[in-house]
Amino acid sequence: MESHQILTPFQHKHLTKSLETEHRPQYRRRIEIMLLADAGYSQTRICETLGCSHETARYWITMAQNGQASAWGDRPMGRPRIVNESYRQRLRILIHTDPRDLGYGFRRWTARWLMIHLEKEFGFKISSRYINYLLKDMGLSTRSPEFARDPKRAIAPPGPKASIAQPLLRETG
Repeated sequence: MESHQILTPFQHKHLTKSLETEHRPQYRRRIEIMLLADAGYSQTRICETLGCSHETARYWITMAQNGQASAWGDRPMGRPRIVNESYRQRLRILIHTDPRDLGYGFRRWTARWLMIHLEKEFGFKISSRYINYLLKDMGLSTRSPEFARDPKRAIAPPGPKASIAQPLLRETG
């Protein structure tokens, strides 16, 4: 049975499992620092092994010692992730999906709701403004197709009242 210096067996297992998924190198380093400290490595040896600063090693060793090993992903660093093709493809699929099919109580997506939903799926957030930019770039919109073709219909949708409001044509003779 493994002997853990500072992590609980659950924390150790969780961190080890997190290494199996694809993360930015900085996040992987945080996890590796805590796992090496748990294995009994000194701060100096961790820094030599991973090529990190003593400040970084000290911080994440302290986080592990304080029972906050799961916080390795809480402090974002650097620029946000770049939206890749799988993100764009999922956005394309969502815009053609009825939100009610995914448990939402509305009929049409807004950029804000797309942002919230995609953040849950991908684990990072981009602004609703950038969602609109991506949609426009892909030739898509959150507006329904009939409104996109005829903007007047967005103001006065067709229906029984629309025919009453139409002006009467006078015959000139």
